[in-house]
Amino acid sequence: MFLSGRVLPYGTELKIASPWDGSIVGTVPSDTAEQVDEAVAVVKARRRALTAEQRSAVLHRSAELLGQRADDFASLITSESGVCIRETRREVERARRNLTVAAEEAGRLKGESIPIPGHDRIALTVHEPAGIVAAITPYNRPLNQVVVKVAPAIATGCAIILKPSEKTPLTALAFAAVLAEAGLPGENLAVTTGEPAVVGPVLAGHPDVDLVTFTGGIATGRRVAAAAAGKKVLLELGGNDPLIVLPDADLGLAVKLAVSGAFSTAGQSCRGVKRIIAVGGIADALAESIASRAGSLVAGDPRDPETDLGPLISVGAAKLVADRIAAAIASGAVLLAGGERAGALMRPAVLDRVPAGAELVVEETFGPVAPVIRVDSVAAALEVANSTVYGLQAGVVTRDMDSFWHIAGNLRVGAVHLGEGPQFDSPHIPFGGVKASGVGREGIKYAMREMTTVKTISVPYPTAAP
Repeated sequence: MFLSGRVLPYGTELKIASPWDGSIVGTVPSDTAEQVDEAVAVVKARRRALTAEQRSAVLHRSAELLGQRADDFASLITSESGVCIRETRREVERARRNLTVAAEEAGRLKGESIPIPGHDRIALTVHEPAGIVAAITPYNRPLNQVVVKVAPAIATGCAIILKPSEKTPLTALAFAAVLAEAGLPGENLAVTTGEPAVVGPVLAGHPDVDLVTFTGGIATGRRVAAAAAGKKVLLELGGNDPLIVLPDADLGLAVKLAVSGAFSTAGQSCRGVKRIIAVGGIADALAESIASRAGSLVAGDPRDPETDLGPLISVGAAKLVADRIAAAIASGAVLLAGGERAGALMRPAVLDRVPAGAELVVEETFGPVAPVIRVDSVAAALEVANSTVYGLQAGVVTRDMDSFWHIAGNLRVGAVHLGEGPQFDSPHIPFGGVKASGVGREGIKYAMREMTTVKTISVPYPTAAP
């Protein structure tokens, strides 16, 4: 594990294989429950308080170092995740931006003063660090998913125990080394690696952990929440995000958003386009144009800069997507393009006339699929969009502002974007969902507030001297 500023070789090794060719790209320790206990004990006993200025300096310096090593990090992410190099370069830049915003926000977290009616007193509120944060991150964005949890924790003065996905831990360890080089005291961060069934419950349920932040699937998230009972939890549990396209939409924009949202990261994004809900007569042109654009995308070696999408994280993941496509076709959907699978690699698939009840669009399908669902009215679009257990983000393409505001007011999601897909993000805005999509909000400033506790101090109201 990464402890006290360096990697310590513990126990048995876990081999990390490339999803593209199966080659071993690195090994990490497979930690035990006892080693998780050790990591938490070290952090609890030794962690050092930093001033806001010091925390900001660490984050600024880590952003600078990450920028200097952008190519190395992009290559490492591609090696262990299979995401194409073109996208991992963008991921590194997103992570650098998040670190910079966290550095800027570190000194802005302020309380308020509250005159207390009926009492000659005034109350002051201050935000204090929540304590030790356990951060459990997924495989699909091995750097940025770590940064959006670790950076706010550092900015608020929390210590962190990080558990990256067992499929993509190498990037997290490399980033931990950057933080140590940037000046973060070694005892303020530990990274534990290994099997989630071994490490996860111990970490989430540890009595010395004060807050648990997790990104992943619903079933695992609920187990994490149960293990963390009594602690504050932040859960981002995925989405089934719709792109709603109205009859008056700019067709070119709608196609661009559908293609980028459905196929980026080979479709392995919680906020990616999972359903394209076409209202009325635009459906024919929309489905055909998406299929045409998908046919020009290059699926292949993720190390090649000309590749648009690489393999999924595993053969099993790709097979699940292929099975759902086949089931949708059996229930009446029409395959317009792609869908071929070779191992973990899939050609981007476009399906038209997908039934709203097909598993492909009821569940969160993590793969390069653009399913078009046809409806005849805005009311029907809302019914379909709200019909799943998820409620993360949505995009709407229309010029009709009355219709947009009606849709925005009636979608049960955490965010609605006009003229953008559900994939839209920024470190400056809140991110999170409703229903089964999670609890709490990310986005740097908003995650920082989640990672603090509010202390109230009341004092007699100052009076003027006689």
